[in-house]
Amino acid sequence: MNVVAIFDIGKTNKKVFLFNENYKIVWEKSVNLEETTDEDGFPCEDIEVLKNWILDRLSEIKELTEYVLKAINFSTYGASFVYIDENGKVLTPLYNYLKDYPEDLKADFYEKYKGEKKFAVKTASPVLGSLNSGMQIYRLKEEKPEIFEKAKYCLHLPQFLSFLLTNEAYADITSIGCHTNLWNFKKMKYHKWLKEEGISDKIPPIHFGKDVIMTRDNLAIGVGLHDSSSAIIPYTINFTEPFVLLSTGTWSISLNPFNNKPLTFDELQNDCLCYMQYTEKPVKAARLFAGNEHEVQTKRLAEHFKVPVHTYKEVYFDKKIVANLRALNYQIIYPKKYNFDILKECPFQKRDLSYYKNYETAYHQLMLDLVEQQVFSTNLVIHNSPVKKIFVDGGFSKNSIYMNLLAEAFPDVEVYAASMAQASALGAALAIHDNWNPKPIQNDLIDLKFYKH
Repeated sequence: MNVVAIFDIGKTNKKVFLFNENYKIVWEKSVNLEETTDEDGFPCEDIEVLKNWILDRLSEIKELTEYVLKAINFSTYGASFVYIDENGKVLTPLYNYLKDYPEDLKADFYEKYKGEKKFAVKTASPVLGSLNSGMQIYRLKEEKPEIFEKAKYCLHLPQFLSFLLTNEAYADITSIGCHTNLWNFKKMKYHKWLKEEGISDKIPPIHFGKDVIMTRDNLAIGVGLHDSSSAIIPYTINFTEPFVLLSTGTWSISLNPFNNKPLTFDELQNDCLCYMQYTEKPVKAARLFAGNEHEVQTKRLAEHFKVPVHTYKEVYFDKKIVANLRALNYQIIYPKKYNFDILKECPFQKRDLSYYKNYETAYHQLMLDLVEQQVFSTNLVIHNSPVKKIFVDGGFSKNSIYMNLLAEAFPDVEVYAASMAQASALGAALAIHDNWNPKPIQNDLIDLKFYKH
């Protein structure tokens, strides 16, 4: 059986999947690897351990007699650089994008390049410190010039993993295009600061996501993709009429591949950003820290009502409870105008829990508040684009209260809960389809459940 191997590398969970020619998972392994620390004692990925785990899994896959490995690709978290010298040796720890960025260095940088506002708009990058991966290169250059000098290439993590197998260094647009400070979205090329700082020579040529590098033993190796961009591929392949994908986890990210209007500074201030598709088309996105808020508030509910934390899993949508809560709160149903304050904090944080007679009622109120925030966030990316469908995947797609309230809030749009095994990994496999798979892509890769309003 012909298969493609996809390494799907998250911050905590590392997975490898074999997909057959119908894109069904036929074999998988996952692991949580121990972190190490950098020279400042800040936790970071142990690149050596990760490298060995990948090479060990590849040896294991090649031993599996029932599968014929045809291709390999990578989907990994973004905002992470690996610096290699001319022999391919790694020069630094894999610095964590959550690491604090020195304020003085940040101030110097933005002062040099026309200030935060102009720069952020040009690069579609909110000012996020280390999460703007280009700022990590700038920091290395300023703080450790001797290491910077030795670096032949700065590779984002997916491209480094591909380099391990091909010994060829490339950049990729999905890694460059996600709030990195590297890409000028107005001119659709690298921002000029890279040349001025002597960095552009250390960034290898861009390789298209659909193309592969052939190895001597006839394996097709992809150049790797940023996981957020990879996760949208199964949807763009399956659906042609305009949609928004609401990808829910710790963050709820609304992704609109059909809105190519440049980001404004106000939008950037409200956690909007751009991702790049592997086809080089921008995706407008808005982030909301909703999964995290849900986790914090369900703990608060559990303590107050003296019930287990996961009690919410047994609470189902109840129209009467919603109607009663609305009557008490005089809550208008989702006005279209933007109320930016609601994006900053969830109204539920301020609610007095003793006001609710039971857990079920209080949990419905939490979901009303979270969905109210979500509607504002998602509207930032829908904004005048002809969206006909919203697909919700991830944790909240399984929550009947969330899905029913969302469907009601968008009466002119069809709202679906979408489920698909491993969207990022599947996207990375589909990106290189033409290079290994003779079969046509099937249109049953995504399971949809429609929610009537």
